[in-house]
Parts: sequence; structure tokens; C-alpha cells
Amino acid sequence: MVPFMNKDFLLETETAKKLYHEYAKEMPIIDYHCHLTAKEIAENKHFSSLTQAWLSDDHYKWRALRANGVSEEFVTGEENDSDKFQKWAETVPNLIGNPLYHWTHLELQRCFGITDILTPETAESIWNECNAMLQKDQLTPKEIIKQFNVKALCTTDDPIDSLDHHKSLKEDVDFPVQVLPTFRPDGALNVDKGTFVDWVKKLEGVTGIKVQTYLDFTKALEQRVDYFHEVGCRLSDHGLDSAFFSKTTVTEVQTIFTKALNQEVLNEKEVIQFKTAVLIFLGRLYAQKGWAMQLHIGGLRNTNTRMIEKVGPNTGYDSIADFTYARDLACFLDELEKTSELPKTVLYCLNPRDNYMVATLAGNFQSEVPGKIQFGTAWWFNDQRDGMEDQIRTLANVGVLSNFVGMLTDSRSLLSYTRHEYFRRILCNVIGKWVENGEYPADFEHLGKIVKDISFNNIEHYLALDKEM
Repeated sequence: MVPFMNKDFLLETETAKKLYHEYAKEMPIIDYHCHLTAKEIAENKHFSSLTQAWLSDDHYKWRALRANGVSEEFVTGEENDSDKFQKWAETVPNLIGNPLYHWTHLELQRCFGITDILTPETAESIWNECNAMLQKDQLTPKEIIKQFNVKALCTTDDPIDSLDHHKSLKEDVDFPVQVLPTFRPDGALNVDKGTFVDWVKKLEGVTGIKVQTYLDFTKALEQRVDYFHEVGCRLSDHGLDSAFFSKTTVTEVQTIFTKALNQEVLNEKEVIQFKTAVLIFLGRLYAQKGWAMQLHIGGLRNTNTRMIEKVGPNTGYDSIADFTYARDLACFLDELEKTSELPKTVLYCLNPRDNYMVATLAGNFQSEVPGKIQFGTAWWFNDQRDGMEDQIRTLANVGVLSNFVGMLTDSRSLLSYTRHEYFRRILCNVIGKWVENGEYPADFEHLGKIVKDISFNNIEHYLALDKEM
């Protein structure tokens, strides 16, 4: 029997062990998509408890607690931190086969040096030991990031954000990590939401541009892209959860925009036409700036009305959507490619049935930039062993795995950097099996380069951070 989560955890062959320990393990991290905030990092405050550091805002854990029958008071409610942690300790032993079981113990091992198994019986001692450590300077946000050898991380930011905390972090000579913004213009695309007019007013406020026409709107967005670029942004991000391509004319999109500002009801076609026009406009800007564009496709969000009304949106009531979008995605990328204005693009699909569709579609738009169009890492509900292995094999089968830009945390928790280790172990295990099955030569010089590139080098080059770091 293999010991629980020993040094060779998930590494099933001698080749996999060599690849991980000698090549992947010590590579730095670029976390190019996460939901940390620059404010939290800049303020560098001590966490008040393990619950605040570990359970707060973690939708993965919240969903597991609910699935285990835990009352919402112990999830997002007013129960005290100690009791919330106890409920997590009661839940963890039931998570056999769930990546949360592995992540929980990786985080205890790597962040706190605790190798005990979390159970209701060990909860109190682990709680006390971790809380004592969190009060020390070694486990502040900045120190945690440095501890994991993070060279750069990209937050997710609204175009109307000031980015003041990003700028202050850039000036912090004692914190050598690049904390870069990512341009996430949901507010600009959500023309069918009641928040759209208020968002446009805020856009006016930060740009000084009076937005009365669609042309004014695009000028204001371009100004914010310029501003984000100056602060270090090299990525955009878009969540696409429904149809997103229907060509329109400038006259039509102006009419739609005017109707939206007047808070008139738009039909489904008008909404799609507006989103298409904005996405194409922004895609061309990203290409000019040399940015990479991320498209996260396929979420079904905020589905539980009663609970959303109780605890608010984005609290773990999301799932995988099943709408079809192959033609939309192909037409969108092609529209930008027609004029050679398709930026570097990372495509993520939430429904694993779409893996081969997305991976093969990416291959239609490759160019002289190696891996210009990426089939992104297994996302959200798929960032577990089966999902990662499927994504890796799909990309290898129909693309060039060696050019893959690798893993990201997509997390709100500073302790989640262990997910990079989890991914690297899985990557080395998949490659190791190919080698030991005689499907690829045991050329460790080249194999090691592939592993190092996917772990770090490819994303550093893809975002041109190797020229700036």
C-alpha cells in the first residue's frame, strides 16, 4: 500500500517521479488568472483565524459543506469561526475521491507543515496550531505568495477600478512579485442587465468622457484599456455564458446602445448583436496592445433563486451549462482574423463534452506565434485529476502539448497555490506513462524542458513577462 500523500503522491512511475522532482517541483509560478485582490495583498494584514484564511469566499468548500448537510449559518452565516471550521473538519473525511480532500491536506502540509489528517478528532489541535502560525509574519498574504515562489499573479479587475493597490505594490521594493491587473469588462457587455446604465455612468466618471453615443462608449473603453496597460495589464478576461455572435452594423449597434441607455427592453437578438460588437472592438484593441484574451465559456450561474436572495450572487450556486457555441466561437475568432487583428487567445470550456470542439477550433487560428490560440487548462469543476488528465490528453491528441501555458488557481484563497503542485504532479504522471509505455523516448533533457516550459516558461513568454521581469 502506498503511504497517504507521500513525496511521490500521484506519481505512478519512475519516469513521473524523476520528471516531477528534478524538473517541475522547483519551477516558479505565474498565476495568470485568479480572484485574489490587490487590496488584500497590499494591506498584508494577518488573518484573524484559519477560517478567514481558508474557508472565507471558497465556493468549492461551501458547496461541499452544503452537500454534507451543513446549515448555511456555518457556511456563509453568522456562526463563529471556530464552529465553522469544526463543520469543515466533520465534512472532510467524507470527501473521498473529491479533489478537496487532496487540496485540504496539501495546504495543511505546505502552508503549515501539518501532516495530520483533518478529522473531527484532530480539528482542535490543527485549529490552534494554524491560528498561532497565522499571527506570525511568515503567513501574511505577501509572505505566503513569496513562500510559493510566485513571480507574477494576475488579478481580475473591472475597467472602472482605480488600480491604486496595483500601483502601490509595484512600488514596494520589499515585495518582488508582479501583481498585474486583468481587464474584465463584464459591465460593458451586460447590456441586458439593470446595472448597465449605472456602470456606464461610473465609466464616465473615471474617464471624463460624456457617454451619449456608442462611439463615446468605445472611446471610454479604449481609454481604460490604455490605462490598464500602463499599470501592467497584459490580459483580458470574458465570461461567456450564452450566445455571443451575431453580426451587426454601426447604425444598428448605436440604436441598441441608445435603447439601453433609455432603459428600454432589448430583445435577445439585440443583446447578442451588442455583445458581438463590443467583443470585436475590444479584441482588436487587445491585439494592438499585444495582450492575451481569455474566454471562459459555459457557466450556468446563480441558479438557486431562494439562496441567491438570501446570501447574494456568486456564492456557489453555479454549474455547467449545455448551450452550443461552436459556430459563435468560430465566427468571432474568424472576424478578428480576417483583418489580422486576432489577439493571443486562451479558450476555456466548462462543459467537458466541448473539449475536442474547442481544442480543434483553436487549431484553425494558429499562426507564427507558437501556441497563439490556447486550449486553456481544465477550468472550475474540471480542475481535478480526471478533468486535468482529459484536458492534457485532448490537447496532446489534436494540438501541441509542449506549447501549453499550464495551470492557474482561479481562486480567491491565498493558500490555493498548492493547485500548481497538484497539476504538475498530474502532468508528470501522464507524460511518465507515455514514456514507460514506449510511446515517447526517455530523453530526459527534452522531457524536462517540456515539463519546465508548461510549468512556467511558456506562460512567461506568452505574456512577454520574460522581457519585463
